Amino acid sequence: MKSWPLAFLIPLFVLSAQDSGLTVPYEMFRLNNGLTVILHEDHTVPRVAVNMWYHVGSGHEKPGRTGFAHLFEHIMFEGSANVPEGMFDVWLEAAGGDNNGSTTTDRTNYYENLPSNALELALFLESDRMGYLLDAMSPAKVDGQRDVVKNERRQRYENQPYGMVWIVMARSLYPENHPYSWPTIGSMEDLSAASYEDVVEFFKKYYVPNNASLVVAGDIDPKTTRALVEKWFNEIPRGKPTEPLDPPATFLASEKRLLMEDRVQLPRLTMAWLTPPAYHPGDAEMDLAAHILAGGKNSRLYKRLVYDMQIAQDVSAFQWSAALASSFWIVATAREGHTLAEIEAVIQEEIDKLKTEQPATRELQRAVNQFEAGFLDGLETSSRKADQLNAYYVRTGNPDYFNEDLARYKAVAPPDIRAMIQTYLRDEARVVLSIVPTGKKELAAAKSTEIKP
Repeated sequence: MKSWPLAFLIPLFVLSAQDSGLTVPYEMFRLNNGLTVILHEDHTVPRVAVNMWYHVGSGHEKPGRTGFAHLFEHIMFEGSANVPEGMFDVWLEAAGGDNNGSTTTDRTNYYENLPSNALELALFLESDRMGYLLDAMSPAKVDGQRDVVKNERRQRYENQPYGMVWIVMARSLYPENHPYSWPTIGSMEDLSAASYEDVVEFFKKYYVPNNASLVVAGDIDPKTTRALVEKWFNEIPRGKPTEPLDPPATFLASEKRLLMEDRVQLPRLTMAWLTPPAYHPGDAEMDLAAHILAGGKNSRLYKRLVYDMQIAQDVSAFQWSAALASSFWIVATAREGHTLAEIEAVIQEEIDKLKTEQPATRELQRAVNQFEAGFLDGLETSSRKADQLNAYYVRTGNPDYFNEDLARYKAVAPPDIRAMIQTYLRDEARVVLSIVPTGKKELAAAKSTEIKP
């Protein structure tokens, strides 16, 4: 898909006269049942995005009853009182639209992108599954989607090369019973043990108007759109208030060095540390640190591991930002004939350099520029803006947090990077996981304890 030329981006956001900031105009209101609604008008193209966030993710589940939020990502497409099974997609596609959903530790998202003259169809579909899903849900449907999710887990995790990394790292980074210590997809045991009544209880608790926010962005008339939202959502009753999460303290008291054999061709090293939650001090700095270490071919780790020494096939780094706690990851796959001990030694050298000597101003500016380019790219479509408006509202209370968010990164100076790496990338507070081909434990990083997935 082609990107819009820069000249066409101007209607999508407003720049101040001094070019000192940007804003995405919106209108926000709340229905009597508690549903928060955010409208953004953009007539660049005759399309509209409908974006629903339920403020529930896998982190809101209970130990022993995991995987429910992701399970509902499937069930919500299986029909409701006034939408026969299978017709959700059929009706949207007939109108020229598309839709999907996603689940994280913190939220579940459902969205539709369609021509603006079909907006009412999307609002009807979203309201029907919010208010009347249980009218069409049955034990047989739940069992059917439960099996689909189990098969998805097998494909994405258990039978996927390196697929168990996220599951192993999550339970190693976070204390037992922490909301992030289990995978979003849930465990096989929990999915099997969940009764129909458990699933119904979860829906009634979390999939209610006062635990959701709806963004409509694109080619709309705000007054008409507000009337349509009220028409389709007003009659849905408010649910009981949901209690805030109260997770156990998150910290690593010592380094964990783990080894796992897998049916893979090449060994892979994964290193992770706990870092500040999303939008907290340190979050932006660690994002930029990831760019400096492994953001492109000119980054420190790529240049050394892949280009100069040619001992790694690939290397990446990222800050996984989340509401309760974040984590910083470095992942590298060794080339044939090289060990993870070699890889780790180089990674350690580069981390130690950043702890003792701040990055060059030019190096940091390149990282900021890379982030800013991706950030502005996110303003190209109403669909991406709709999701970001929802994200900002949920995480900061201000849907138009675009300028403040970008400012976090532009304000970072080289000494800030060094300070945050010293604070959070400590050798004694990390998880180091070696995944090696079956029968080749000698390729692992040093002093690793063997575990089963």
